[in-house]
Amino acid sequence: MQEEGTYNYKVVRQFAIVTVIWGIVGMTVGVLLATQLMFPDLTYGIPWLSYGRLRPLHTNAVIFAFGGSALFATSYYVVQRTCHARLFCDRLAAFTFWGWQAVIVAAAITLPLGMTTSHEYAELEWPIDILITLVWVAYAVVFFGTIAKRKVAHIYVANWFFGAYILTIALLHIVNSAEVPVSLWKSYYVYAGAQDAMIQWWYGHNAVGFFLTAGFLGMMYYFVPKQAGRPIYSYRLSVVHFWALIFTYMWAGPHHLHYTALPDWTQSIGMIFSLILLAPSWGGMINGIMTLSGAWHKLRTDPILKFLITSLSFYGMSTFEGPMMSIKTVNSLSHYTDWTIGHVHSGALGWVAMISVGSLYYMIPRLYGRIEMFSMRLVTLHFWIATTGVVLYIAAMWIAGVMQGLMWRAVNVDGTLTYTFVESVKATYPFYAIRLLGGLMFLSGMFIMAYNTWKTVQGAKPVDAPVLAPAGAHA
Repeated sequence: MQEEGTYNYKVVRQFAIVTVIWGIVGMTVGVLLATQLMFPDLTYGIPWLSYGRLRPLHTNAVIFAFGGSALFATSYYVVQRTCHARLFCDRLAAFTFWGWQAVIVAAAITLPLGMTTSHEYAELEWPIDILITLVWVAYAVVFFGTIAKRKVAHIYVANWFFGAYILTIALLHIVNSAEVPVSLWKSYYVYAGAQDAMIQWWYGHNAVGFFLTAGFLGMMYYFVPKQAGRPIYSYRLSVVHFWALIFTYMWAGPHHLHYTALPDWTQSIGMIFSLILLAPSWGGMINGIMTLSGAWHKLRTDPILKFLITSLSFYGMSTFEGPMMSIKTVNSLSHYTDWTIGHVHSGALGWVAMISVGSLYYMIPRLYGRIEMFSMRLVTLHFWIATTGVVLYIAAMWIAGVMQGLMWRAVNVDGTLTYTFVESVKATYPFYAIRLLGGLMFLSGMFIMAYNTWKTVQGAKPVDAPVLAPAGAHA
């Protein structure tokens, strides 16, 4: 145990660096998959390089390896700074780092080998699920232990979001991973049929709602005010945002199951709560963006702020689009099309990745005793390449998706289908090329970030900042 006079930045540095690495890995697999959709014979029929096996590897790598590492890094940084206290237990914190990396490596080995539960965002088999549980319990102990030993009475709102995400993911993981092992790498779920689907999308949508939203809102509430040099626009709104979001999100999952065997009333509840969700989501977006009131000029010259504020714009767009797509009549057009893919990546690339990148650009120099990143011009270049890539990606998928939906439902006067399925695939092909270009641009931005990070930490001495005196409400 190190002295309590400094923050534990070692584990923050470790998670920050691997976030960049896993971002490149996960997005590289995504680009490979986008290429496979254009050239199906690209990997010569090798089973462990097939689309069906690499696709869950991509989602797990981007969500849990890249996004998860970013959440660990930022939550550990923010909870120490705002509580004026060192992390609760250095050894447990170290275990969360090495345990989480073990989970990621295990996923990278088992998924291409075809070892999977076949449940979206929960494909990992039972031994890995147990390791995830152990890591997550340790994470909760470290995080809430730090809250308990805080030197200030106030718990800053970012920690409310981080805390809610930690608790909710624990609940989701335990309930959705109730499975009966039949061998070392095979298990069967205790749920079946419509109940299995309901539990899966209660889990699946709340993985989006808490892992990919609440946790990253914790980042927003700390790093946007810090980088802008302004207090959050409305602290009262942030508290309303928290409670409204936490309550409403839990009920939205059934909108993934419109027009299925799920009872109609359940589908309707999912739709209604999805529409209600628009209000707290946009309240949070407005709160973040309006924090720049009186400091709008900084957007012209500060590329980190560009990342943070642009991510909020994508957050607002995604959280408008999601409720609209949950309306049954809209869903009848959008479901199973590439419109959904565009929506997901609007959130994943535009919101999750960009808020993470902006937060890392803020943290990394401070973790290594630097004033700023090695090259702020490269940060600016990264911003423009990434933003252009996201726009190309999601616009191509929106157009392709609406086109697919219209082609699939088109009928002739005699009631026969106007188009065959393969005709819709052929019409989609040009949009897959644009999607691939957008993905390549976003991946290129991550390589720029990796180079900039390497040059920033090269030769630098890691710094553990002294714990602040508890004079103010938060740091």
